[in-house]
Amino acid sequence: MDYITITNLEVFAHHGVFPEENEKGQNFYVNAVLYLSTRNAGLTDELLESVHYGEVCELIHRHMREHTYKLLETAAEQVAAEILESFPLVERLRLEICKPHAPIALPFENVSVTIERGWQRAYVAFGSNLGERKAYIENALKKMEAHKDIRMRKISSFYETKPYGGVEQEDFLNGAVEMDTLLFPKELLAFLQELEKEAGRERKIHWGPRTLDLDILFYGDEKISEDNLTVPHPDMKNRDFVLEPMAEIAPYFIHPVYQLSMKEMLKSLSGREDRS
Repeated sequence: MDYITITNLEVFAHHGVFPEENEKGQNFYVNAVLYLSTRNAGLTDELLESVHYGEVCELIHRHMREHTYKLLETAAEQVAAEILESFPLVERLRLEICKPHAPIALPFENVSVTIERGWQRAYVAFGSNLGERKAYIENALKKMEAHKDIRMRKISSFYETKPYGGVEQEDFLNGAVEMDTLLFPKELLAFLQELEKEAGRERKIHWGPRTLDLDILFYGDEKISEDNLTVPHPDMKNRDFVLEPMAEIAPYFIHPVYQLSMKEMLKSLSGREDRS
């Protein structure tokens, strides 16, 4: 991956835990590495095909001066987010904020916080089988699209499917969405659960009817196994209502556990069903 480097950008700002730091201010130094493809810019010699590093410097300078944070960690988090949200060609970045004049009563050269942040490809399954099914789903998709830390890429067709899990209930509308997000997995999960709650989702019966069901299928190639979050989704290999929309929007996405594409997994499931 190509990158652009900004080194020791000087900013006089007012960040710190102590009141005198907020009042008097001090010099901070910011280092940034912006990861992106510079191929088109190199071939065309057009600035629009790259990132204007002067504008990035101005953004960092403005943000650092207009805000006051107690922690360098917060300053780094907020500056990184604004860069990623403002410059679409930047896929990820490494950001360091240095505080060489921190109030430490010992000899030292520098104190700094460094973070790495970037857009992550994620896939989310959606479904509904109560009330205005399509309206519940479309409303949730609009709220995903409106979130500043989500970039919607593809939305599958809506699939009419039979209930899964043996509970007698109405048919579902199902599908899947491809997105890029700055949200961490637990943050994305919390956002999706809030959308379910807003739609009146009640978790009374396992595999039971619901106004809105949103599941994280994949988060990059990560493998997560925690109390309330398992990624990749553990039972998707048996669910045609998940594999069909995934094969539509990402047929060649490789499952990080099974090392099979969505197209291959759907074909395998269809073969098993044909023999049953």
